[in-house]
Amino acid sequence: MGIGELDREAHVPEGRPKGTAAGPRTLAEALRARGDDGLAALLRARPDLLGPVPNDLTQLATRAGTRASVVRALERLDRFSLQVAEALAVAPDPAPYPVLLDLFTGGHEEPDIEAALPRAVALLREQALVWGEDDRLRLVRTARELLAPSPQHPSPTGLGPTVAEATAGMSPGRLQEIVAAAGLPSTHDPVSAVAALTGLFTDRERMGALLDTAPPEALSVLDRLVWGPPYGEVTARPTAPVGWLRDRGLLLPVSPRTMVLPREAALHLRGGRAHRAPEPRAPEVGAAREYRPQVVDSAAAGQAYAALATVEELLKSWDHGGPAVLRAGGLAVRDLKRTAAALDVPEPVAAFWLELAYGAGLLASDGEADERYAPTPAYDDWLDQPPAERWARLVGAWLAATRTPGLVGGQDAKGRTLSALGPDLDRAAAPEVRHRVLALLATLPPGAAADPETVLARLRWERPTRGTTTTAKGAPPATADAAKDSGTDPGTAAGAWASEAGAGRASGGPTAPRPAADLRERLARWALGDAELLGVTGRGALSTAARALLNLPLDAPAGQAAEGGGVEPEVAAERAAELLEPLLPQAVDHVLLQADLTAVAPGPLLRPLADALSVLADVESKGGATVYRFTPGSVRRALDTGRSASDLHAFLTAHARTPVPQPLAYLIDDVARKHGHLRIGAASAYVRCDDDALLGEILADRRSAPLRLRRLAPTVLAAQTDPTSLLDGLRSMGYAPAAESVEGDVLITRADAHRTPPRTPPAPVPDGPPAPDATLLKAAVRAIRAGDHAATAVRKEPAVPVTTGGLPRTSAAETLATVQAAAMTGSAVWIGYVNAEGAASQRVIAPVRVEGGFVTGYDHTADEVRTYPLHRITGVAELADEEV
Repeated sequence: MGIGELDREAHVPEGRPKGTAAGPRTLAEALRARGDDGLAALLRARPDLLGPVPNDLTQLATRAGTRASVVRALERLDRFSLQVAEALAVAPDPAPYPVLLDLFTGGHEEPDIEAALPRAVALLREQALVWGEDDRLRLVRTARELLAPSPQHPSPTGLGPTVAEATAGMSPGRLQEIVAAAGLPSTHDPVSAVAALTGLFTDRERMGALLDTAPPEALSVLDRLVWGPPYGEVTARPTAPVGWLRDRGLLLPVSPRTMVLPREAALHLRGGRAHRAPEPRAPEVGAAREYRPQVVDSAAAGQAYAALATVEELLKSWDHGGPAVLRAGGLAVRDLKRTAAALDVPEPVAAFWLELAYGAGLLASDGEADERYAPTPAYDDWLDQPPAERWARLVGAWLAATRTPGLVGGQDAKGRTLSALGPDLDRAAAPEVRHRVLALLATLPPGAAADPETVLARLRWERPTRGTTTTAKGAPPATADAAKDSGTDPGTAAGAWASEAGAGRASGGPTAPRPAADLRERLARWALGDAELLGVTGRGALSTAARALLNLPLDAPAGQAAEGGGVEPEVAAERAAELLEPLLPQAVDHVLLQADLTAVAPGPLLRPLADALSVLADVESKGGATVYRFTPGSVRRALDTGRSASDLHAFLTAHARTPVPQPLAYLIDDVARKHGHLRIGAASAYVRCDDDALLGEILADRRSAPLRLRRLAPTVLAAQTDPTSLLDGLRSMGYAPAAESVEGDVLITRADAHRTPPRTPPAPVPDGPPAPDATLLKAAVRAIRAGDHAATAVRKEPAVPVTTGGLPRTSAAETLATVQAAAMTGSAVWIGYVNAEGAASQRVIAPVRVEGGFVTGYDHTADEVRTYPLHRITGVAELADEEV
């Protein structure tokens, strides 16, 4: 923002009244006229203005007009409020409220617009994007520059420059030719010629009479330009219709080959409307289907249980160390494919579960030299929680996460593939979009499943796609002479006033960066799908437990705003767990053994039983009932943990509702009989067996050749490989060896899992400054008020009025005398102060004590008692009219 903008919107000359009866003259005056609640509302809506807290209202007004802050505020406007700002950008400055209303209604009665426009103006005024009374509405200059049309950045309204802007630099002779061709009397100077043309184009009767004489082909050209883009290309020798329009100023040149339709003429052709399709009302979220709430809750509970089982299965498969971490971070594509196959889900869904576990702090890299992914110690704590609490923790992590698994498989701005658990997956808008999607679902009656397209339409209205807020849908390309498009896409018109967030995509192949609004729509679609996977929704409708977790009313009627009830998140999570717990399947303590060496778990097993059975048998199928299969390898695995055959028989007898089948008993006994006859230790490695015939059999087997075995003694073989490889090799040959220690004891293989060191979940990437709480807002408003009082207090001029940088300048003796006199009389003074860091400020203090080179007094700027070194006070002045 330049000096001119500061003078207009922030600076108030000293000694002049702050505002007049006609309204504020600057943005700073408009802010100064607000109450504390109004300032707090501004700071709450635009928290970037608080970093750091402005010294006074002039600085606040200046900061509110900076480009970055205005762009951020415009990005957060709803569609109609943005349309109002766009209309003000093409309206006269200042614009009376009736003029603004006519830009939307064209002078006709539009009840919806007439009802919504005051709300939109109040919102813009609250956010300091518009200031002034209703008879003099002003859009802040930065917003006008961003939204006003220009050849490089056409307006979202589709309007072009004014006659005065389009004719700037045109020769006086050419202006007089246009005036004469339009049937106007000649003028003496270009200014009056431009004014005459402007008056013609804004006079409906005279403009209508002029257009009545236009050839039909010329009217066809205007029809193509009227709703934008207003620019069209012409040839070196334009056709007669284009020549007719050019001669009368209805098309004005902006370059040798480009013409533009002036704004005043376009508004006449539009019937005075700035937008073709104003949208004063937010689209309603519609219901696709309605179910009984009990049906929704049951379906959501089933999905919640499946989510818990999937996360548990995923992390259990990585118990002894998961896939390696890529050098650039993340999971290799082949490892993602293997994980998806193991979970029996598509790769995007597998990426979602991986990112969910990572975001919840259940999964991380182990930090070793050969870095791999593994569960964290928090995973064990999570397993010990009740199922409903585990679900609440997963959903809480999902709601707060900025990592976006839907981007996995896409490419970043440099064309690199985005990998699961890798960098560059954070999108700051993700949490806000998720919460908003669920809040919109909560506006429907319990049991009603929302139509996804109506949810997306509502989100597009609340945060409109930049550049598509007002342009015509399906409008023909704008052409002039040869019916060619000018090259300006109306769908990208407003993209110039805001930077686009980088967005990946869910499918392979290089693509151009997508705009942020497109990312928001994809985030919303992903949120709907993820909510169904997690059991937040059931059959598309928000579940009762999810409403409790989100701190929303449990029985919100359709159309009612879904507002939180002010409950702490921990309390909301406990309440959600209580509602979900009765709906989850209860854990069982038994299995059903079958003669085909399988066991069927008729429900979720108790944790100790599930852990023990997963060692003794392999999971063959999952679903409502889990099927386990007993194999020689699984039985050997159980024996390796130190259990005997009798222990396994006793375990199955205790937990089976059916007798132990004979084939299963034979399998356990047979594997146990062979288990441990061969002993393997470290030489490099050796094999020891009391049966020398068995060792001879191994040596004679060709499959043992890779192990490079040789006999050291009748009962000992040496191998040139490590014990682990030797164990695996002999087991692949059908033997059941056991490892032994250096003392000759059998080594028991525990089921202990590999865990990472304690890890904290990834921190979400903030979407701008955090929202200030009530305490911060109150303190900030008080500090700004006090600083403004100090900056605007009327002071007595010193005898020698010397100032430096706006600070008072007096000698040390004058400073001491003035503060001593103020301390004796109890009056306040205005001082200039430079702190230890060299930062200068102006303050109003009421001195209480002056001694030892220090002055102590009540600082009205800081609203507290402070002590200042006299040598750091640059000068002092008495207040002319104390109102402290």
